[in-house]
Amino acid sequence: MMRSRLLLLSAAALLIAFTSAAQQVQQPAVTQAVLAGKLVDVRSGEVRSHVYILIAGDRIQSIAQATPAGIPITDLSAYTVLPGLIDAHGHILSDPTTQNFAAHLRTSIPQATVWGIYNLRLWLDHGFTSVRDACEGPPDYPQFALRDSVKRGLILGPRITAAGSCISITGGHGDGAPFSPDIELPRGRNTADTVDDVAHVVRRDIKYGADWIKLMATGGVMDAISDFHVQELSEPQMAEAVEVAHRAGKKVMAHAEGAVGIKAAVRAGVDSIEHGTMLDEDGAQLMEQHHTWLVPTLYCFQHDMETGLSKGRDPDSYAKGVEIMAAQGPAFKLALAHHIRIVYGVDDADVDQSVSKEFGALVRGGLSPLGALQAATINAATMLGKDKDVGTLEPGQFADVVAVQGNPLADITVMEHVVFVMQGGHIVKDPAHPERNPVIHVK
Repeated sequence: MMRSRLLLLSAAALLIAFTSAAQQVQQPAVTQAVLAGKLVDVRSGEVRSHVYILIAGDRIQSIAQATPAGIPITDLSAYTVLPGLIDAHGHILSDPTTQNFAAHLRTSIPQATVWGIYNLRLWLDHGFTSVRDACEGPPDYPQFALRDSVKRGLILGPRITAAGSCISITGGHGDGAPFSPDIELPRGRNTADTVDDVAHVVRRDIKYGADWIKLMATGGVMDAISDFHVQELSEPQMAEAVEVAHRAGKKVMAHAEGAVGIKAAVRAGVDSIEHGTMLDEDGAQLMEQHHTWLVPTLYCFQHDMETGLSKGRDPDSYAKGVEIMAAQGPAFKLALAHHIRIVYGVDDADVDQSVSKEFGALVRGGLSPLGALQAATINAATMLGKDKDVGTLEPGQFADVVAVQGNPLADITVMEHVVFVMQGGHIVKDPAHPERNPVIHVK
């Protein structure tokens, strides 16, 4: 009996040893390391000093205290290191030089696509290694071509999660034809005035490659024809969009400014509310109960008031912005009081000037510095369903690494000056070599 037990124990020990050895053999070889002076754990806020991020190919293998031997080491000992950032509300094709609502009529789709290539490079330069495109106007989906081109390595940019068209009622916020009635244009491919229309547009978006569906639940601010207080798509329309999208494994975001439209979109089952600027107590309770994400895009509205009419903005749009600014602060405080999950999003055409400023706006609005960092990392990754790949500096994640000078947990504005960017193990921006991959800033 004793001998049998000994044999079983020996067999178990051999099995454990074999499994351990097999795991060691399968573990990919470390190809490089990053030395972090300070490393922020965005889950907990814990800061570790003088640690090495060991990288195997495009993924993080481990975090170590000991100095690795025989591999290249990028020395960021003078910096604070964080995961690559995520902007969850961008419009890739935007022209940063104008806010004229009719500018798209003078911009060809090829030109808009070139703007997209330019904007993607700016996002990356500011440390945003992932971005969610929140819908575009052209019916042939240039954003999908850009997404796939980044993935294939044809162009440099953040990893893209892309919505399709901006699904809108006739005359709504996504209706790109604000003309007099004697000027007849073809019906937009994004226009949906019935439940069946919505199902068709959603299916078309999915057919051609949409990762997310974008609904215009209310009017907007930047256009001159809609009223942001007014609910546009009906609740049955939005519920149909959610049913079709979720059945296909896709998620749904809703542009929603006014309180009535916010609540209708949440009841319909959307995954995220974009803006939520007129959120009221009932709406906040609904979002909390449904675990709906909020992408508040605070700085976008603030920046638009700073630029005023200087970029061709319509005066009626500016007047709406004044009202929005009065409501923005109280609505965001309601969201925080109800523990609504916050995600970082910019929604500003001027990526170079705005993309990093949402950090400060979130903290001024009442979010903690750690909460603002989480909004642009782990929260955004979780909302996008990408938290197994991005959002933290942990083993198995993509080696998306950014660095700043100073302590963002004490001064969030240091996030406006990212000095180092690595995406998937590839160094994009390096303070030791500022001449590499220079960004041309548009005039």
